[in-house]
Amino acid sequence: MPVEPTNLLYLGALLTSAACILLIDFRHRVFIFREPLRASMVIVLGTVFFLLWDLAGIGLGIFFQGTGPYMTGIMLAPELPIEELVFLLFLCHITMVLVLGSQRLLMKGVQA
Repeated sequence: MPVEPTNLLYLGALLTSAACILLIDFRHRVFIFREPLRASMVIVLGTVFFLLWDLAGIGLGIFFQGTGPYMTGIMLAPELPIEELVFLLFLCHITMVLVLGSQRLLMKGVQA
């Protein structure tokens, strides 16, 4: 099956969004660029947790892959597209950047 440009839109949007969060993280040294080893462990553990959650949902027939023209069609497992893995990595990273960034802003407000 040939890959059409539209098949890459969702994955491209996820990767673009992830790159933007990485730039924010780099600029403000919030998470990955503050403590890379600890951040990597948190992202890996969070992603594994959510992947296991997804696999349990797939096994129970709760989760299934929706088809659409914006998906690559690359599957990691039945009903588990590559976009799900990228989304989960992004979700874990953006969550930590938001939590730690908010905490930092609130602490600056208390000190001011």
